[in-house]
Amino acid sequence: MASGGDLSLTILGFLHERPMHGYELKSRLTALTGHLRPVSDGALYPAISRLEGKGLVERHEEAGAAAARRQVLTITPAGREELLRRLREPADLDISDQSRFFALLTFLSALPDPADQAAVLRRRLAFLEAPASFFYDNGRPVRAKDEPDPYRRGMLKIARAVSLAEREWLRERLEELDAAPG
Repeated sequence: MASGGDLSLTILGFLHERPMHGYELKSRLTALTGHLRPVSDGALYPAISRLEGKGLVERHEEAGAAAARRQVLTITPAGREELLRRLREPADLDISDQSRFFALLTFLSALPDPADQAAVLRRRLAFLEAPASFFYDNGRPVRAKDEPDPYRRGMLKIARAVSLAEREWLRERLEELDAAPG
């Protein structure tokens, strides 16, 4: 994971779904982001300890499948409040960074108010609709058709296709949310 911010969010998000022991939590985190950003024990367990220190997560022991007992992690009421706050009011980086946004999106259904969900999606849509590029010439974004390097041109074409697909989905989901009774 890029930073403690998105790791903390995903820990709280998965524990919001149900209590888990550390190995199960690590497996869920790895399935979500491990292909992009591996989750090491050296990052996971200190993050859990920080959340525990803030009163957002609790540990308790229970019998394991074998003779060994295991530590089970549970989100606290304060942890649920923090998760909902972070989902409702994501940092700018949670909106602009695709991996962090996908972590946010994974748990966005936890927000009970469709208007709050829509507000987050509108922020992402606004970010994606702003002119941007990986490369700039005289302060202006370079477009794929103007990029002579074939690999940079490929990056720009791929990014554009992904952005178009995401914007289409965001608009569809916003229409659904706006039409929801509430």
